[in-house]
Amino acid sequence: MDQKVRQLEVCTQDGSVDRHGNPAIRAKTGKWLTAILILVNQGLATLAFFGVGVNLVLFLTRVMGQDNAEAANNVSKWTGTVYIFSLLGAFLSDSSWGRYKTCAIFQASFVAGLVMLSLSTGALLLEPSGCGVEEAPCKPHSTVTTVIFYLSVYLIALGYGGYQPNIATFGSDQFDADDSVEGHSKIAFFSYFYLALNLGSLFSNTVLGYFEDQGAWPLGFWASAASAFAGLVLFLAGTPKYRHFKPRESPWSRFCQVLVASTRKAKIDVDYDDMNLYDSETQRTGDKKILHTKGFRFLDRAAIVTPDDEAEKVESGSTYDPWRLCSVTQVEEVKCVLRLLPIWLCTILYSVVFTQMASLFVVQGAAMKTNIKDFKIPASSMSSFDILSVAFFIFAYRRFIDPLFARLNKRETNKGLTELQRMGTGLVIAIMAMVAAGIVEIYRLKHKGTDSNSSSLSIFWQVPQYMMIGASEVFMYVGQLEFFNSQAPTGLKSFASALCMASISLGNYVSSLLVSIVMKISTRDDMPGWIPGNLNKGHLDRFYFLLAALTAADFLVYLVCAKWYKYIKSEASFSESMAEEEV
Repeated sequence: MDQKVRQLEVCTQDGSVDRHGNPAIRAKTGKWLTAILILVNQGLATLAFFGVGVNLVLFLTRVMGQDNAEAANNVSKWTGTVYIFSLLGAFLSDSSWGRYKTCAIFQASFVAGLVMLSLSTGALLLEPSGCGVEEAPCKPHSTVTTVIFYLSVYLIALGYGGYQPNIATFGSDQFDADDSVEGHSKIAFFSYFYLALNLGSLFSNTVLGYFEDQGAWPLGFWASAASAFAGLVLFLAGTPKYRHFKPRESPWSRFCQVLVASTRKAKIDVDYDDMNLYDSETQRTGDKKILHTKGFRFLDRAAIVTPDDEAEKVESGSTYDPWRLCSVTQVEEVKCVLRLLPIWLCTILYSVVFTQMASLFVVQGAAMKTNIKDFKIPASSMSSFDILSVAFFIFAYRRFIDPLFARLNKRETNKGLTELQRMGTGLVIAIMAMVAAGIVEIYRLKHKGTDSNSSSLSIFWQVPQYMMIGASEVFMYVGQLEFFNSQAPTGLKSFASALCMASISLGNYVSSLLVSIVMKISTRDDMPGWIPGNLNKGHLDRFYFLLAALTAADFLVYLVCAKWYKYIKSEASFSESMAEEEV
């Protein structure tokens, strides 16, 4: 008996297992040793991805011979495809492969795509020698060469997209949420994960971006391939120490079973105050039952035991028909997803604001004074201030802001801002960023020059708007990762992370649609629209203020959704175990 108790004490309590399928031993698996490997892996993979993506539009115009509109359109399609593949990776991970296998396979595809791109660029695409710069575009390519190029970049999209939503969840799997110490580390992991992502992109946006802009495309692509390969080797090196969660039955079949079972029982009379609900001991999520909640009561019908269910059980021998009767936990999983959707929808407009950093912020900066004596600052490099802001606010939040709010919290001892409160804070800061960008544009127009698209106002006036976007990311995207990971059912953890990526993708599409609508409405015979090719003839400030107003309206809707949201409750959550220890 004592031996069994000792074994239970040294094993994790969240249902995680080692690579052999045995219960994970706490002292020998997981924690920060494996989490750091995953963080470094994320940084290297992000460096590799943005080493291609940051200047892909230039590669398409200078090397592939496309015009600006065609190149921009192809980059948008490629970026959107990355996020579509993230949903594929999440589905495979949650339903059959598991997170470790999914990450390994898609990372291998990522490396293969980068190697193919590097080889084809050096051997086939840069013809004649010395082409690929602004002054010397390359000659037209054959159909075969073009197909090889697109095959390589979409293999990169497949690899990075399928890997990205799973690596964040797999990293959080290395910490036992039911342990007081590891539970705090699990929460902190998402902040450091987002920091690793930004630090990786910082190097590719500056160093690799500079060499590629100078025409050293093979060097930039080979550096990306080497970075991705090093990340894959590090990831595989942690194999003996990783903690895993076994993939269960397809979460989508469980989802559909609830919808079918509740629809089948739509006509039965139900007393919602006195229901006989089926609570199976075998149907669990992460070895925890989810407690029944009010709301979406129609779905509760799926868990009501009827005489027909009992009769079918007798006929089948020992089990109920899962398409007629579902457990309370299974019903609550569907409720969890439905409650998450309004919150997720509110994050899409924030992503519209976020995408301006890579588009209109750059256009605005290019129309400002970018010279410091003889050195010209690339407008796109101003995004470095966003990355520095992310790094600063991640540490500031963990060290100062969160402890401060924890002390001020009189209702719940030692608890800072919730994930929903942090996401709301991110929306408020995003509104401030758009207002700041609009004010800078007003002053830029006051100092516009006689040239077609220039101003004497220094580009460094953009620093506040970049810094505020960085601060908002820490509250919104880190909070969003933590929120979706903690609130999604165990069988849909990777899908929840993919939703975070999907909101960014939809933000890009909504931004493009909004720009098109604004330009169509604002363009008149005597007015070229708010965002013309020559910004000195437009009113970009009005577009920024429009985004601020739309985000403010989105914030009000978000407040309603956040107040309505009910947190998931299981039979032994981390917060409950903490409360028991304090008592």
